[in-house]
Amino acid sequence: MATNLALNIEILDYAFMQRALLAAVLVGITAPAVGIYLVQRRQALLGDGIGHVAMTGVGLGFLLSWSPVWMATAVSVVGAVLMELIRWYGRTRGDIALAMLFYGGMAGGVMFINLAPGGSNANLTSYLFGSLSTVSESDVTAICLLAAFVVLVTIGLRRQLFAVSQDEEFARVTGLPVRALNLLTAITAAVTVTVAMRVVGLLLVSALMVVPVAAAQQLSRSFAATFAISVAIGVSVTIGGTVTSYYQDVPPGATIVLLTIGAFMLLTVAATPLARRRARAAALVAAREAGDPAECAIPGTRTPTGKVGV
Repeated sequence: MATNLALNIEILDYAFMQRALLAAVLVGITAPAVGIYLVQRRQALLGDGIGHVAMTGVGLGFLLSWSPVWMATAVSVVGAVLMELIRWYGRTRGDIALAMLFYGGMAGGVMFINLAPGGSNANLTSYLFGSLSTVSESDVTAICLLAAFVVLVTIGLRRQLFAVSQDEEFARVTGLPVRALNLLTAITAAVTVTVAMRVVGLLLVSALMVVPVAAAQQLSRSFAATFAISVAIGVSVTIGGTVTSYYQDVPPGATIVLLTIGAFMLLTVAATPLARRRARAAALVAAREAGDPAECAIPGTRTPTGKVGV
């Protein structure tokens, strides 16, 4: 045990691991916090589409010698807003808008990175799949600021965002600014993608936004409990994946996503008995409300059909 503790403390001796772990914690909080609204809206692939658009921002950052994180944030926000506008005014289905984000974002990122002085597709690798050693102090500063925005929005406006995610028409009738809240959700998702890209990678970030929420839903049906459990899962797998990546020299993004899927499978198996009990309880309640004599009979008494209650 002493050896394991020494190894864990050793991680904190390196500045790059301190930055990576801080970024991992922030990613573990923000990704599920936004993902729960995307899952409710049935837009689970929105993060994936925005991740492809962010590639254009990364390429522009290299081309213009600006911060790739901030440039990716700006481009991602513009892409998310455009997708919402197309959905509203262009009468275009959401999957078509996502397809345009996919292909245009990927093409723009590859083009700009190759036009940059000394640039090549190899420069995109750490942004596509995550990298511990390349998280700089400026990246951490940007991630902290962006994560603070995401947390303020997802927690401060949780009631309004949940109402819109559940039923837009009902939310509109109650007087909520549905379009503004939809735009805010898309912008927050775009910001979250850029928060996560240095740790998880642009191509894998969507999994961290969706899978922890799906795992949490195996245990809970209430919004507050699902939110808390999904964030706990997100933080656990990002820290676990980051530490595993350091010791085993494996890609952090892939490790985190595989751990997330493993957590989902484990919770699904563990929740199966709970789901069965819930189903039996729901069936019993339904039978009682329907007045089924066989279900409502007092133990030891006979029903009108002659059956003995048990």
